[in-house]
Amino acid sequence: MERSNHTVTEFILVGFTTDPTMQLVLFVVFLGVYSLTVVGNTTLIVLICNDSRLHTPMYFFIGNLSFLDLWYSSVYTPKILMTCISEDKSISFAGCVCQFFFSAGLAYSECYLLAAMAYDRYAAISNPLLYAQSVSRTLCICLVTYSYTGGFVNAIILTSNTFTLDFCGDNVIDDFFCDVPPLVKLACDVKESYQAVLYFLLASNVITPTTLILASYLFIIAAILRIRSAQGRRKAFSTCSSHLLSVTLYYGSILYIYSRPSSNYSLERDKMVSTFYTVLFPMLNPMIYSLRNKDVKEALKKLFRLTHVEV
Repeated sequence: MERSNHTVTEFILVGFTTDPTMQLVLFVVFLGVYSLTVVGNTTLIVLICNDSRLHTPMYFFIGNLSFLDLWYSSVYTPKILMTCISEDKSISFAGCVCQFFFSAGLAYSECYLLAAMAYDRYAAISNPLLYAQSVSRTLCICLVTYSYTGGFVNAIILTSNTFTLDFCGDNVIDDFFCDVPPLVKLACDVKESYQAVLYFLLASNVITPTTLILASYLFIIAAILRIRSAQGRRKAFSTCSSHLLSVTLYYGSILYIYSRPSSNYSLERDKMVSTFYTVLFPMLNPMIYSLRNKDVKEALKKLFRLTHVEV
């Protein structure tokens, strides 16, 4: 018997496994990952706010990226932890809508923010003497504001189109959160207009920022090649290597899941990839941007010394 989406009051999240022992193991793993995510991103934000040496455009963007990752992970992980230890696997229709909206808005905002960070790296390498003037505080605030605005406006479009689909049969979501692929699988009929919306959002939120990032790195490569000394070239490349790694990991997983037709969705495989960019990636970002960064290491040492003195 078919049901429209108006009669669906809740969804059931299958999660990763129904085995109680494995659920407990996954609870411990996800709790550890989430704890590292919160500590890592919060620490990075505190360091950037408190240390004057980190009051530069690059760290302004990194701080906002950490804030996004902290928020992004918090949209998913608490519900995952509850699903692992509770017999109640349900999520209300309104809760699913909220989770879907914020996850889409934050994911799209991060796409735009990574593109803004690519421009920042280009400005820093191509003309370092004019870096402070070309990437002013006002421009940084505008780019971050546009990132959030563009991300959440497009999230409204995606959420409104997704939850006006007709859901029929089971209300069981074969995933650990409300996302496009499993919800499309529950829909009675996915019209071509909805598929067109998905491709439009993919083009505006992923393909366009990716093109801007690639263009920025082409200019960055050209600028690096103009540097005469090998040491200077290595130093210039090291300033953007962290961002390049972050972009590759994030966009690679996003494109893998959302660039295919809905008929080609494989929920089991997509579940593993989704885990990476929703749970693991927010934990990795603070490590990517701090482990090889001397300024962050010095700021962390300074914070530890101040804490030790106060104690």
